[in-house]
Amino acid sequence: MEFLTGLYETYITEARILQLIRILVMLAIGLPLLFMIRRSLARYVSGHYNQHYGMLAGKVVFYTGLAILVIMVFNDLGFGLTPLLGAAGVVGIALGFASQTSVSNVISGIFLIAEQSFKVGDVISVNGNVGVVLSIDTLSVKLRMFDNRFLRVPNEAMIKSEFINITRFPIRRVDCNISVAYKEDLNRVRELLFDVAREIPYSLQEPAPLLIFDKYGSSSIDLLFVAWATREDFLKLRNGLNMGIKERFDREGIEIPFPHVSVYAGSASTPLPVELLSDEHMASATRPPKKTSPEDK
Repeated sequence: MEFLTGLYETYITEARILQLIRILVMLAIGLPLLFMIRRSLARYVSGHYNQHYGMLAGKVVFYTGLAILVIMVFNDLGFGLTPLLGAAGVVGIALGFASQTSVSNVISGIFLIAEQSFKVGDVISVNGNVGVVLSIDTLSVKLRMFDNRFLRVPNEAMIKSEFINITRFPIRRVDCNISVAYKEDLNRVRELLFDVAREIPYSLQEPAPLLIFDKYGSSSIDLLFVAWATREDFLKLRNGLNMGIKERFDREGIEIPFPHVSVYAGSASTPLPVELLSDEHMASATRPPKKTSPEDK
């Protein structure tokens, strides 16, 4: 009991209590203030430039202020800044050797930010994965995929691989691959396709729709019909074109063929035997055999 009393009188003094209260007040005021400054700055920069710069400015100010607040707390506790910097230098060297991948991701993130190939809110495709960019951080790019899954791609992988920015430009082209039978009049098919495009409000007149003769297929003539839409109406135009073309072809009697296969034996080989059977022969061939009784034998 006397030991605890001596310990209390030695360490829990009025000066230490005041010091603890001062540190708590410093944290209670500093942390909410940093969060408020971070949100305000991010909102301001996002409104005048873009959302990515707003997020980046908010993070820089927040972590800088947090580092200053930690230094102030340690200084108030009596820890000198010089030993802390020396220890931080030694720890930094050790971490630098141990985290080369993280350093590479940080450097790659700087290149991504400087290059501005995409920004927050863009839709990009990375290795077949398509999603909306949520953030471009120091270590990775974070995406929200259209099935509401979360995808994290390291910055180094983004620098080394190819990706597609789907929403970089204001308009996009819709490609419709169409096959028609050889007997169809291509001029009539062309008129019907352009008529379908004119009836869809999402199809732009400039650039104008275009019909391209692709190739002579094995059982059809293959065409490529393209039309343009704003990036917001891309899916609406693609669905409208494909459904409208199918309905119009059915109504006008335009044949969309399926693959045909012709069997040819060759001139040097024996032709395949083909025998036509009458209905009676077919019925007798499919009728089960009649059972015989001992009397018939």
